[in-house]
Amino acid sequence: MDIKEFLDQDQKKDLLRLLTAGSVDDGKSTLIGRLLFDSKKLYEDHLQALERDSKRIGHAGEEIDYALLLDGLKAEREQGITIDVAYRYFSTAKRKFIIADTPGHEQYTRNMVTGASTANLAIILIDARKGVITQTKRHTFIVSLLGIRHIVLAVNKMDLMGYKKEVFDSICDDYRSFITDLDIPDVNFIPLSALKGENVVDVSDKMPWYHGSSLLEFLESVHVSSDRNFSDLRFPVQYVLRPTLDFRGFSARVTSGIIRKDDEIRVLPSGKRSKVTSIITYDGEVDYAYPPQSVTVTLEDEIDISRGDMIVHTDNLPKIERHFEAMLVWMDEKPMSSETQFYLKHTTNTTKARIDTIRYKIDVNTLEKSGIERFTLNDIGRVVITSHKPLFFDPYKKNHGTGAFVLIDPVSNNTCAVGMIIDQLKDQDLPSRITDMDLKKIERGECLISREEREKFYDQRGATIWITGLHGSGKNHLAYTLEKRMFDEGATVVLLDGSTVRSGLSKELDYSPADRTEHLRRVAHVARLLNEQGIITICSFISPDEDIRRQVAEIIGKDRFHLVYMDADLEFCRNNKPLLYQKADAHEIENMPGVDITFEIPQATKLTLRPQENDRNCDVILDYLAKEKIFPFQ
Repeated sequence: MDIKEFLDQDQKKDLLRLLTAGSVDDGKSTLIGRLLFDSKKLYEDHLQALERDSKRIGHAGEEIDYALLLDGLKAEREQGITIDVAYRYFSTAKRKFIIADTPGHEQYTRNMVTGASTANLAIILIDARKGVITQTKRHTFIVSLLGIRHIVLAVNKMDLMGYKKEVFDSICDDYRSFITDLDIPDVNFIPLSALKGENVVDVSDKMPWYHGSSLLEFLESVHVSSDRNFSDLRFPVQYVLRPTLDFRGFSARVTSGIIRKDDEIRVLPSGKRSKVTSIITYDGEVDYAYPPQSVTVTLEDEIDISRGDMIVHTDNLPKIERHFEAMLVWMDEKPMSSETQFYLKHTTNTTKARIDTIRYKIDVNTLEKSGIERFTLNDIGRVVITSHKPLFFDPYKKNHGTGAFVLIDPVSNNTCAVGMIIDQLKDQDLPSRITDMDLKKIERGECLISREEREKFYDQRGATIWITGLHGSGKNHLAYTLEKRMFDEGATVVLLDGSTVRSGLSKELDYSPADRTEHLRRVAHVARLLNEQGIITICSFISPDEDIRRQVAEIIGKDRFHLVYMDADLEFCRNNKPLLYQKADAHEIENMPGVDITFEIPQATKLTLRPQENDRNCDVILDYLAKEKIFPFQ
């Protein structure tokens, strides 16, 4: 066989991802080391180093300590335990393997979850001397939680129990009774001795009563390809490919299902339909693609599609929801806060989300459920989550790819938790987030949403931009232009001006000094209410004297009040609004600032602008708002 033929044959082998789990000293690392050693997958210099390290720091007496092949951390070798997840790759004539050696200690549960997240099969080791113990149950529960469908219960150290059949049978019976309530469809039992190599690679003659295959023989033959979901097409777009003007493709990994040329498809969330015209891979065009292939798809129609959208078959849609229940594994050393707005990463989509309710926490040692207010490191429980925008998901049990998600801390960017979606939440089951403390706030008339929550949500700080100046100074032009600019840039903003407010809220008031003061008092209270909701208000009012402006600032709050003066002399204003000033000169209009009452030029302005510079006035205000961390807030 030449090298090309060998590589082609090797390329066609399927891959089995597996993990080992068990209690401390059950022999996980030893088993994998023995598997590599007996299957002759170690280089000569590696063997020499292993023999040397076994004499110096090994824990197997005169025997070679195969665990040293996996326990790579200094702390692991010193303590003789597994802390981190160790990965090993090897292949045989029949199959390729990636093995994850996961830690047995409860404090490293998150490490085990990481190792198990991509596994097809789990080898759970039991010490024949101890039988089924708490750690065995914990690891089996986590394996079940993560949807691993195949388990090998490897009863290790049979040599220390004289290879007795009754010992093995008793352990198997205990384990079968435990897994009755767990969703694990395929469980296999193998007695072995990892240290001696019995039933690891070859069937042992020390246990003639055992008629099954060796561990390696089973791993080479176990059927896992049907575990993938080939029924539900889920193609979460990762990248829009435009190498030329004439080509527009959508690149992604096929999460589940099969996509074929000429398939009728629907794009979520838009719901638009089209037909697949080509499926392109690195090696060229193909007629169909399946998981876990990464391909580029082109469509018959020009449809607006971007990262995070999902391509599905028209007659097979995922659930499209914001509220759902999930099992959560807390991965962060910092405890959970119910106030945190997490980033939720789901397929190629990222959105904000909150944990509404913790239904219960599961004791991974006893499987008992208990109430809890927050998660801490390694906690596992059932929660209700609400996302800011709808997710396109399937229950994790049905589809791992679209049922899994990650929660990310918005400040540290640490992975806080991994989750498995159970199902959407029915409207009648939506949780009430009104606590006893909230009820007390309601009685006092206090808002249930904090200022900090609003600032994070809007990415701005509630404030009032109060623009003052004479009639015709250009303050309204600036106010309306500024509102449009801020809206276009993502601000939540409301504009209040004299004519609008006087047509409704102040309809019964005239322009006398007393009524003008009342009119502006009402405007100030409206601006304050909007600011308290996190909204920016732009107010365009003459407010001619310092006393009025001071009262307005006190109502709104001096930290929220930002005075902008449009500096235009009377001649400019007259030329800008000649009809209005002609009526004032003819005494058809009374109490006109700058004509028959005084307009006091403001002294404590944040900005002084001129109408002749209108092209840059909005930029000046926006720069000021950014500097003051009003908008954007962060």
